[in-house]
Amino acid sequence: MHHIYHPSLHIQSNSTSNSNKIPFQSHLQLAHQTMASKPGILTDWPWTPLESFKYIILGPWVTETIYSIMVKDPKEWDLTNFSVIPFMLWRMLHNQLWISLSRYRTAKGTNRIVDKGIEFDQVDRERNWDDQILFNGILFFLANKYVPGASHLPLWRTDGVIITMLLHVGPVEFLYYWLHRALHHHYLYSRYHSHHHSSIVTEPITSVIHPFAEHIVYFALFAIPMLTVVFTGTGSIIAIAGYITYIDLMNNMGHCNFELIPNWVFSIFPPLKYLMYTPSFHSLHHTQFRTNYSLFMPFYDYIYDTMDKSSDTLYENSLKRKEETPNVVHLTHLTTPESIYHLRFGFASLASKPYSSAWYLWLLWPVTLWSMVLTRIYRRTFVVERNRFHQLRLQTWAIPKYGIQYRLKWQKESVNNMIEEALLEAEEKGASVLSLGLMNQGEELNRYGEVYVKKHPQLKVKLVDGSSLAVAILLNSIPKGTTQVLLRGNLTKVAFAVAFALCEKGIQVTVLREDEYEKLDKSLGTKSEGKLVTSKSYSSCKVWLVGDDLTEEEQRKANKGTLFIPFSQLPPKKLRKDCFYHTTPAMQTPTALENVDSCENWLPRRVMSVWRIAGILHALEGWEEHECGYTMSNIDKVWEACLKHGFQPLKVPTQSKS
Repeated sequence: MHHIYHPSLHIQSNSTSNSNKIPFQSHLQLAHQTMASKPGILTDWPWTPLESFKYIILGPWVTETIYSIMVKDPKEWDLTNFSVIPFMLWRMLHNQLWISLSRYRTAKGTNRIVDKGIEFDQVDRERNWDDQILFNGILFFLANKYVPGASHLPLWRTDGVIITMLLHVGPVEFLYYWLHRALHHHYLYSRYHSHHHSSIVTEPITSVIHPFAEHIVYFALFAIPMLTVVFTGTGSIIAIAGYITYIDLMNNMGHCNFELIPNWVFSIFPPLKYLMYTPSFHSLHHTQFRTNYSLFMPFYDYIYDTMDKSSDTLYENSLKRKEETPNVVHLTHLTTPESIYHLRFGFASLASKPYSSAWYLWLLWPVTLWSMVLTRIYRRTFVVERNRFHQLRLQTWAIPKYGIQYRLKWQKESVNNMIEEALLEAEEKGASVLSLGLMNQGEELNRYGEVYVKKHPQLKVKLVDGSSLAVAILLNSIPKGTTQVLLRGNLTKVAFAVAFALCEKGIQVTVLREDEYEKLDKSLGTKSEGKLVTSKSYSSCKVWLVGDDLTEEEQRKANKGTLFIPFSQLPPKKLRKDCFYHTTPAMQTPTALENVDSCENWLPRRVMSVWRIAGILHALEGWEEHECGYTMSNIDKVWEACLKHGFQPLKVPTQSKS
């Protein structure tokens, strides 16, 4: 097992450039303590109670714009006013592109700056990153209506662009530097700026996570160039839109947690180091607290001796950092076309909640269609998430195939080839375990992964299908005192194994169909000990173990209070409000599992499917056998190892309600 070394954290927490620095861990505690202790006035946004309906406040201005288009002559149209909504949409797209790029790059590990992960509290705190776009949009509408010279701006004026650039380099950067230092004074920090610094490991949207009062001050500062060109008659739509886009670009880049500015840029023009910061430069501000205060130009940190002495070292080390090599790889795939938005590098707020369809995703059908075309072109697995558990480096890779494609016979060869390529890539990168998740395994597809082991008998990476742990979870999910269960669904490896285990425990296993009975009876033989029966009655069983092909009609025939426990990887549709539905086989993860800020499909927060956990256990215990094909690991051994490492079973719904 490899020991993990965190070069970026080591540099940032041990380097010192002046005496008033706060250690990394102390700063982390300070950020969380002061954030909630003394909230100042105008901390919350005015439209916070509206939640997802906040954009309705744009209604009056949007209505007025539409009305003017309808009644005015095209020669009288105000392009400045018309451009506000498209510009807001562009800013949202721009930010989302940075979010996706940053999360993908930091998951791979290439040029990553800080190793520490983020958690759900940070995602929740940063979910309203579009508030500042809404706020700015309202101010632009108001300025267009009430500020003299702000309406009917031309598309371009060169002199206005030059003035905007000069004013930013001069007063804006200078005033921001001193404003920023003031915000780090205890009085203002405890009331306002600590909210921003609660995110030690930054993401692009961290850049705009501030209390409302701070955004008022920031906009007033950035308005200096914009108002100047308006009042002097040199303003233009492109000058203002370009200036705000520049601010968004630099803000997102500075908080993206991976270094992307190549060294040759500064070699060609050395003075650029005073005029443009790098992501690693600003990352030090979030870990060292009292250095690197500048906005985008480090010039003033050099002048006033607040430049962190380790800035250059961290920059060089981040550029040298290679792609992370995982110990354990979990292989998953897309489920539906819109599931791309639920991936960690999709919409952060969606990924942090159990999978569900949101109405506004229908508005994104052009993007969804484009992503489907892209998956057809890009036929390789890609990294979607990284985690760390003690000394293990964990990665989740996704195959660009949708759930429905796994059911199509003509897609079988293509899917299997992608799984095989991922297996060999994991082998090449030195992973010790690859676990198969969702529908990457199956009797008809690849005989639960057995075909790969037979084709590559010298594999060092161990292939794990998680069946043993799934059976252990199912056995421990059945309420105590149960004497009879109904087994219904596609008879998989897990179904056969759990039927055998139940019969061994003296619990009667009832099936509804003759063909299912014959298959199970043939497999179990005398081992069923008369506990395997067939019945057409639905009334005797209050516990159902269900698989993929459970029909709606069968669900409706179940008794009131029936407990449905899925043994498949896909959950049944919840049709009955008078029945109980357990999750697909899964467990609560221990707190030691780091960087957990997204949900696994439909599972709750910090709950992980057993197919993913099984791979982790395999690596932690150092088990040398493959768990694939029709072989099973010892169920008791797997269950005990799971509990030993801190994974906890979920409460069965009937137990929690009683």
